[in-house]
Amino acid sequence: MEPENSATKPYGFVFAPAPLLTVTLEKAPDGSTELHVHPGGQGFWIGRMASILGMDVHLCGPFGGESGSILVDIIEREGLTVHPVKTASANGSYIHDRREGERKEIADISPPALTRHEIDDLFSASLASAMCAKVAMLGGPHHDAAVPAEMYTRLCADLGALGIPVVADLSGPTLRAALEGGVNVLKVSHEDLIEDGLAESDSLDDLLEAMQRLQDDGAESVVISRAGDPAIAFDNGNFWEVEAPSVQTVDHHGAGDSMTAGIAAAYAAGEKFEDALRLGAAAGAVNVTRRGLATGNSAAVEKMSEKIEVRKLKGKRS
Repeated sequence: MEPENSATKPYGFVFAPAPLLTVTLEKAPDGSTELHVHPGGQGFWIGRMASILGMDVHLCGPFGGESGSILVDIIEREGLTVHPVKTASANGSYIHDRREGERKEIADISPPALTRHEIDDLFSASLASAMCAKVAMLGGPHHDAAVPAEMYTRLCADLGALGIPVVADLSGPTLRAALEGGVNVLKVSHEDLIEDGLAESDSLDDLLEAMQRLQDDGAESVVISRAGDPAIAFDNGNFWEVEAPSVQTVDHHGAGDSMTAGIAAAYAAGEKFEDALRLGAAAGAVNVTRRGLATGNSAAVEKMSEKIEVRKLKGKRS
């Protein structure tokens, strides 16, 4: 793992188009109720795990209102550097009740769509923040209307022109838009692929075919997470299967974002694709043993990576 001196850590950029303020009710050991306030949103969750894995993470996103002011402060307390774009509207938020074990949604306030000027400011700030990055990590919006999908096309294309590797964890319209611009690694869940009509079923053959099509459409490499089944990947004409130990799951939320962060951290360190898969799977496996999305311990992830099996699968282009 990287030393703690931020000057020696690889610079990682995170595009977070919809940071969220999250409130979760938890049962305390004595049976009373605890209230936890944390940052949220896919971009932040990816960035937090990347920071845990030793990266100097710079997050760019829109922040406004009371929730936005709180978010900037608590994100920076997590060790990330925030490049905020001020907005007229407040950030989105949600309240979850997890006192009985499973998450129950009490309230979900979607972030409002950004204005034209706010979109321009967010794009410019993101490009400026990413120019020194070893890797750019793109998370999706909490709601499709938060930012125009074409923003991902422009951002991916410009980052590619600047020679900055892009690792994207997307679905729906933003996935298609990012492919138009081109990405180095696309990570997606098999459920999202099926829901988006990009895979016919969860059968291995259908998913292998879907990965080939995604590569043809603009993804240099593709990684598909499959819940409890081994992840699969496609890179440089090779299919891969990635199997992690069957650990006890406390909360599966955030495992995919942790995997994306692990892949990005390996890319920033110049590791081989197989090793990126290994670190990503390890980060996801450690995350599910804990409460809290995209949390973990760098030493535990490093040790877990030694237990990850990465093997080639047979496959051929149709």
